[in-house]
Order: sequence, then C-alpha cells, then structure tokens
Amino acid sequence: MINRRVFLRNSGLAMVGAGTAPLWLERALYAAGTPAPRKKILVAIFQRGAADGLNIVVPHGESAYYGLRPTISVPRPSSLGGQAGKSAIDLDGFFGLHPSLAPLKPLFDQQHLAIVDAVGSPDPTRSHFDAQDFMESGTPGLKSTDSGWMNRALTKPVGKVSPVRAVALGAELPRTLRGAGAAVAMQSIGAFQVRDQKAAAEFQKMFEASKDPVLQATARETFEAMAMLQSIQKQPYTPATGAEYPRAPLGDSLKQIAQLIKADVGMEMAFADIGNWDHHVQEVGQTADQGKLADLLRTFGQALSAFWADMGDRMQDIAVVTMSEFGRTAKENGDRGTDHGHANCMFVMGGDVKGGKVYGKWPGLQSHQLYEGRDLFLTTDFRDVLGELVSRHSGNPSLQGVFPGYRPKFLGLV
Repeated sequence: MINRRVFLRNSGLAMVGAGTAPLWLERALYAAGTPAPRKKILVAIFQRGAADGLNIVVPHGESAYYGLRPTISVPRPSSLGGQAGKSAIDLDGFFGLHPSLAPLKPLFDQQHLAIVDAVGSPDPTRSHFDAQDFMESGTPGLKSTDSGWMNRALTKPVGKVSPVRAVALGAELPRTLRGAGAAVAMQSIGAFQVRDQKAAAEFQKMFEASKDPVLQATARETFEAMAMLQSIQKQPYTPATGAEYPRAPLGDSLKQIAQLIKADVGMEMAFADIGNWDHHVQEVGQTADQGKLADLLRTFGQALSAFWADMGDRMQDIAVVTMSEFGRTAKENGDRGTDHGHANCMFVMGGDVKGGKVYGKWPGLQSHQLYEGRDLFLTTDFRDVLGELVSRHSGNPSLQGVFPGYRPKFLGLV
C-alpha cells in the first residue's frame, strides 16, 4: 500500500494545509479558458548565505569603505576615475551599483527600482539558520513562531481560491509560506505531475475510501491541481519582448513565475531563492567584475531585468522584494573575503514602487559608527519594508497579524 508521503515525492508535489481542506485547489480546471481577475502579486527572493550588501550597493562616497576593504572594494564610478565596466555604477553621487548589476540601472533611472540600505533583522545572531528562520517567520528572536510572514499576509479568501494562490519554486515549501493558509511548492511546472500512474490510482482509491473529509478533499483536489498545471505545461512559453532569463536556478524560477502570472491562475504570492552568498574566501577576483560575487550578481541582475521586461504592463500589479539573512563585515578578512555581519540592503521593484532612490538612514562606516565595532549598523527593520508592501501593495492592512508585536514604519516605497 503506497502512502501519502511516497506519492507526493513521486509526483513532484509539495503542499501544506493540514487541518483544513486545501481550498487553494478549488480553482483547478476552473472554467477552462476563463481567466481569473488580475490580482496584486508579491514576489519575494531570498539571497541565502548572507549577501555582501556593501559590495552590492557600494557607498563610494564613504572614504572609510575603501580603508576597510583595500583589496576587495568596488572602485569609484568611472566619472570619478574608475574604469568603465569594472567600477561602481553611480546612482546618486554617494551610492553605486556593483558593475555586474548594470541591467538594473535603467530600472533605477526610470524609478521602478528602489533600494533600502542599512536594513535587516534587529536580532544579533550570526547564525545562518537562525537568521533565515527569523526573517522568514517575520518574528526576529522568536523561535516558537509556527508560520511564515508570507502565509500570514494572505488575506482571508472570498469565494473560490486559486490552486496556486501562494507558490514557491523549490523542492520544499519554505518557512515563509508555511502556516494555516494553503500554499504549494514545486521544483518546476513541468515536474508538477503524476509520474507513476499505478501508484497514483492506488493513492486516489486509498483516500477516497477514507472517512476523513479533509483527506478525501486533499486527494480529489490534488489531482485537480495537477490537471490544471498540466494544461499550462502543454502551452509552450516564450518570454515577451525578447527577454532572456539567465540559465540558472533563479532565472528558471522567475521565468516560471512569469508563466503562471500570465496564465491568470490567481497567484498572489510567489517565492524563489538564490544561494551561495557566504563569501568568506576570494569574494572578488582580480577586478571587481570578476569572482564569486560578480558571477552571482550577474545572474541576479539579469534575472530581475528579464522578469521586468517579460511582464511588461503587468508589472503594475507586481512588486518584487529581495532580502538576505544578514550582511557581511565592513572590513575584509585575511582571505580576501568577508565574514558574518549585520545590516544589509534590500531591492524593491514594481510598477507602483517609488524607485530611483536609496532609502534608509546611512549610519556611516567610521569605527565608532559600526555595530559591535565591525558591521554596518542597522537603521531600518526589514519588517518596515515588507509591512509597507503587504499593506499598500497587497492590500492587507492587518499588519499585527502578519508581524505580531511589531508596528512597521513605512518608508514611502509604494
């Protein structure tokens, strides 16, 4: 007798909603060909490993930055003596983008991309696991939280709910989407299918025979969801306006999120991540545009730029936010890398975003201005950024339920 765990592994499907009938599956096969009304969509991207915000958004106007990083700093913009393509791309005379993020400069200039600096979790942990958990739960310092902020941010459904209302691209449902609200994780749209038909039939019979209405609904609605996504699989997807996603996991994830959005399946929350930001050694190559960080940022920037181009006017309904569990030390270490730090940077992109500006209070990098004498000091709580997006973009004003015990302070991003 096949069990539910084996079936879910074989089918490539992961889902939550235990304890309640997974209503997110009710829209499967919803009036074939009849699109759902457009909804506001929030896409979150997690940079796992603690990205080096000081080399991503470069404070080239801060002299202490170059003193702290004599061999791994990003040179001042070409207008200030740096070499074009190998130096920071000036944003406002003080901050600049890493050269590998050149595809994002037009979005900043067009005021569709905003940056928040000196931002992050107020919890002092330097543990990747704990910091990621706190940021995804939305409750820094509190390990007992049993749900994620994105799950809690889902508004109370009215009527039928989309089978893909909340989606994560990956093998497992991330911490941020776990909770009472139903959500789904998939490796890819193509993998969201039943590969073992015999096992699937046995699974279906087993749950149909169950006296538990929740389990019966789970079986029935799981197959309906698969049928809906298989109908999407049958339609070849070509990004609009010649958008080219990088051939990397993040590029694949954003491309599939774009495909689901254009299919009008009622998605409201989407999550993707990109790892390998833990650069203790050889963070930078011979020049700033070379090395581990440059390669990651090239993929990161190209993926975000391609998503923007692909979505076109639909970006009016979409906001994208990026985050990492904490930043890196202000001073480089002895291996031309950086160690676990504190504050970082976040990017916010969207049609209703007030971009073209670096938000947040800059604390400075002089020794007396550093957190614990070593890190960028935090001046903006990451929940301020997320809270504004949840409230003003997604339309959920009940932020106490999303970020219990904290009242977000809006920055004017949306």
